[in-house]
Amino acid sequence: MYDRRITVLVGSFGSGKTEIALNGALGLAAAGRPVTLADLDVVKPYFRSRAARAILDEAGIRLLAPGGEVAHADLPIVVPQVRAALRDPSCRLVIDVGGDDTGARVLGSLSDVLPVADSDVLVVLNFRRPATSGAEEAAAMVRRIEAAARVTVTGLVSNTHLMRETTPRVVLEGHRMAVETAEILGVPVVAVTATSDVAADLAGEELGCPLVVLQRIVLPPFEQPPQTRTMGPLFVVN
Repeated sequence: MYDRRITVLVGSFGSGKTEIALNGALGLAAAGRPVTLADLDVVKPYFRSRAARAILDEAGIRLLAPGGEVAHADLPIVVPQVRAALRDPSCRLVIDVGGDDTGARVLGSLSDVLPVADSDVLVVLNFRRPATSGAEEAAAMVRRIEAAARVTVTGLVSNTHLMRETTPRVVLEGHRMAVETAEILGVPVVAVTATSDVAADLAGEELGCPLVVLQRIVLPPFEQPPQTRTMGPLFVVN
C-alpha cells in the first residue's frame, strides 16, 4: 500500500482517507523511514491531517500544510513546499486529498509534477456513505475524481465502517462491494482496513489483500473530551 515513493489518498467525504494517511505516515516513521505528509484537504475544516500536527511532530514526520491564522481556513491554499517534495526523488510522501472531485481539483493543479511511475493514487471507499452506496456509484465517483485530478487511479482501499458501531460484517460487506468496484474499473483492491478490535475477528478471513489495522487519531468534535478553560472567568454570578 505504501510501496512507492508517493502515495496519494483520495475519496468521498467521510471515507476515512485522513485516518489512513495519518496511520500510514506514522507506520512508515515507526519503521525508521523518513516521511513527509502533505495535507491538501481544502474542502472541510474538520478531519484534516493538520489537526494531528503535534502527533506528527513527535513522530518526526514533516507536515506540509497551511499554518498560522489560515491553518484551519476553508480556503484553496496549497503550500509551495508540496511541489518541491514531489520533485525531490529522496522524499517519501503521503498526500491526503480533499473529498470527491471538488477536493481532487487541487491534486489536478499538481499533476504536472506528479511522477506517475513513482506514485500510487488510491481511492478510499466507505460503502456506508451516501455517495458510495454501491459499486456502480463508487466507480462513477472514481472516474469523476480521475477527471478532476488529471491522474489515473491505481488501486482501491476498502474502509467501510460505522465508526464505533462497526462490526466484522460491515467490513466484509464493504470489501465485497470494493471488489465489485475494482472489477468495473480494472484496478486492484490493495487493502482492507479495520480498527484492532474488529480486525481480530477478521483474522481468519480470506480477503485477497492485506488487512491493515487502523488507530483512530482525528476525532470528530462530538467525541472530543471537554476542554477546561485556563484563562478568563470559569463562571459568572449575576
